[in-house]
Amino acid sequence: MSLLDQSLPYVRAISPYQPGKPITQLSRELGIPAERIVKLASNENPLGMSPKAKAALQAAVSTLERYPDDFDLKAAVAAHTGFGAERIVLGNGSNDLLDIAARVFLAPGRSTIFSQHAFAVYPLASLTAGAELIAVPARDFGHDIEAMLAAVRPDTRLVWIANPNNPTGTFLAHARIGAFLRALPGDVVVVIDEAYNEYLPAGVEGDSKDYLGEFPNLVITRTFSKIYGLAGLRVGYALTSAAIADLMNRVRQPFNCNNLALAAAAAALGDDEFVARSQRVNRAGMEQLTAGFRRLGFEFIPSYGNFVTFRAGDAAAVNEKLLRQGVIVRPIAGYGMPEWLRVTIGAEAENRRFLQALESARG
Repeated sequence: MSLLDQSLPYVRAISPYQPGKPITQLSRELGIPAERIVKLASNENPLGMSPKAKAALQAAVSTLERYPDDFDLKAAVAAHTGFGAERIVLGNGSNDLLDIAARVFLAPGRSTIFSQHAFAVYPLASLTAGAELIAVPARDFGHDIEAMLAAVRPDTRLVWIANPNNPTGTFLAHARIGAFLRALPGDVVVVIDEAYNEYLPAGVEGDSKDYLGEFPNLVITRTFSKIYGLAGLRVGYALTSAAIADLMNRVRQPFNCNNLALAAAAAALGDDEFVARSQRVNRAGMEQLTAGFRRLGFEFIPSYGNFVTFRAGDAAAVNEKLLRQGVIVRPIAGYGMPEWLRVTIGAEAENRRFLQALESARG
């Protein structure tokens, strides 16, 4: 028996997460100067980071000889959300929080439920814990919440919901989530991943945070990687009951958020003007891209995030043509959508460049 055979079989079953192609990699592969490449693959903020976060980041450089102190960020999140520090868990990006939740509640002999076409980290984190996966077929590319409820078994311990969903951009009304929580057994934990929550339009009714007082089995995760523009610093937070937060903090790595991330995130939460500007840019970009898809005859899924998923036909071939023009988008065949591509909403010029490249790639 080989050394690798001694590893856990459910770890060997994991397919590693495939991130969006970096600009530097495409530059090396095709010899395209990095400054001529447009990356619209990873749902990053085209405005960069908040100016307040950048100033805080620069000031925090002088603290790097010290271990991190997360007091200020927890206080900022508490003020921003209205929940006490005892109900907050910080993570090295929200992915870290998803992994922590899986390690706390999942194990061999337990099952977990997620939707088809939902974020790839849910099965990855669940398999790492040894749980059995239950993938529920999607409805209109989004969560079929009734089918997910029907899929719950006596050994089910965790349900994953992405809202808005990545990579399809679909959204579950908060009232439907409330009905789901009320029908679910109280010993099943629900993780609602709200990485794109800040991009929701003003007309969306309700707030999932309102359910935290009613359901002690609810965990809500959010990130600073998207609208706040801090993807490279890796920082996010979870809101939950004090009891679950205590469990998550027991398995959380010590100092899992570094000094730079803590300082920048705390400052970003206070930069309302930057968030509002990012929302305006996203709305304008959404209109620009969807109008372009209609003009070019591409089907797309209406999105509540900062990206749009569109049907490209031979998506692999279209993606290759886009890459050769220096435009990076995200293939999503690994999500069971081999005919589709996902494109991040960029700045106006980036969106225009993408649409021009797409029109060329279509021919």
